Amino acid sequence: MATADAVQTSRGFWGPLQGTKNSIGSWIFSTDHKRIGILYFYGIIGFFLVGLLLGFLVRLELIAPGKTIMDAQTYNAIFTLHGVVMIFLVVIPSIPAAFGNIFLPIQIGAEDVSFPRLNNFSWWLYVTGAVLALSSLFTGDGPPDTGWTFYVPFSNVTTTNVNVALAAVFVLGFSSILTGLNFITTIHRLRAEGMTWTRLPLFVWSLYATGWIQVLATPVLGITVLLVVVERVMGVGLFDATKGGDPLLYQHLFWIYSHPAVYIMILPAMGVISEIIPVFSRKKIFGYKMIAFSSLAIAFAGSLVWAHHMFTSGMSDTAVLVFSFLTFVVAIPSAIKVFNWVSTMFKGSIYLEPPMYYAMAFIFLFSIGGLTGLVLGGAGTDIHVHDTYFVVAHFHYVIFGGLGFGLFGAMHYWFPKIYGKMYNKRVANISCLVTFIGFNVLYFPLFVIGLQGMPRRYYDYLPQYTTGHFISTVGSWILAAGLLLMLWNLFKGARSGPRAGDNPWNAVTLEWQVPSPPPHHNFVEEPVVTHGPYDFREVTSDE
Repeated sequence: MATADAVQTSRGFWGPLQGTKNSIGSWIFSTDHKRIGILYFYGIIGFFLVGLLLGFLVRLELIAPGKTIMDAQTYNAIFTLHGVVMIFLVVIPSIPAAFGNIFLPIQIGAEDVSFPRLNNFSWWLYVTGAVLALSSLFTGDGPPDTGWTFYVPFSNVTTTNVNVALAAVFVLGFSSILTGLNFITTIHRLRAEGMTWTRLPLFVWSLYATGWIQVLATPVLGITVLLVVVERVMGVGLFDATKGGDPLLYQHLFWIYSHPAVYIMILPAMGVISEIIPVFSRKKIFGYKMIAFSSLAIAFAGSLVWAHHMFTSGMSDTAVLVFSFLTFVVAIPSAIKVFNWVSTMFKGSIYLEPPMYYAMAFIFLFSIGGLTGLVLGGAGTDIHVHDTYFVVAHFHYVIFGGLGFGLFGAMHYWFPKIYGKMYNKRVANISCLVTFIGFNVLYFPLFVIGLQGMPRRYYDYLPQYTTGHFISTVGSWILAAGLLLMLWNLFKGARSGPRAGDNPWNAVTLEWQVPSPPPHHNFVEEPVVTHGPYDFREVTSDE
């Protein structure tokens, strides 16, 4: 794709860099985008394991009616913390903060992001927010028990440690804003010579669309959580109806951010899939411009549909019609992506490696999540399934089945570039299969009991829902086994895996044209881009 030769003498950012210290201080205060991405990545994996454990405990409690391993108050705290950890510490920062930081500058031919110190500061904000979130467990009057949405009026009256959790969300929001601002500026200002907008890798396009959502929507969340803290501390009647406030105002403010946040979660994963499929199909991506522009269309249209979360809260028929229509509209650019991915594979020279398995699993699971989202987007059907386990299943098929499997695909795709080593592919394939089976056994029964009327967030339930909950809990065991096997295999590969070579997948984007791991300044000479990002005619043999 470019003239981007680099010397092999540097050991990259995983080992000591030439002329670079490798102490703890040199990492946590580093302005190297690759090191910051690695710091994010390890933090995200650590919190993912915490969230996985909390979710596992929730499912274990729900294996049978009545009390199983915890009381109702503990259950409320556990599922609240599961949501807060997974959403704010794992899902939202995952791909942009980790793989975006590592590979965005290299993919556009830059030495670093536009604001390296601000990049390091955003990581420190992430750590600060994480510390605040964890401290809410052990300080005050106990862990917050409001659910990750912090809905009023309950979040106003509960005596649990909500203020600290809200402060954590506020700080994490600032980290997200700074990351998005940095990426937007980097893409506009630091592209290599010849790197026009129509030559950007699709992963970069997805980060660009995500960055705009982070910058424009996240401040609304910051303002909202601050207002809840003000109401709790000062007694100002903002959302509490008994004090003249309006609880529906909170719902509007929260979802004005939180529905676009779904696309902060899923767009980078779509970008990863758009990188993986053409590489393992040995074929130029089908409909490059439509995939790129559909990312922007999702970011724009997805910011206009927030009130479909509020059909049961009470609104005019006109508002219901408008928001339902816009919800169906936002499905169109997502469908364009799925169509183009499948069209890319059609008549391609497909070879199956672990990243491709995760990409195909993503398409299947995300399609189920997207189609069931249309059930929630239609006001008539939403009235029936609102606040049931149908919503829980839909959300996890989109976020875990989408973002999660996109993240796992990214981990297996870029692993040899980050570490210069290769994991055990057979174990990776087995872990992907086990994870896929466990995921569906866990979440698909929730669609069924949701349609039967099982409300979400309930500590106990009627006997008629026992079978669905039991199957779902068994699925959580299978899913946990697959995830732990995957992480163990990657850990073992990073420590003692065989050398992978600089380009084991025969990919053609810029990051695969530099040594593995990448050298400190990415490129010895500034690259010159001469053609599009997925021209596989340039690749003739394995590196």
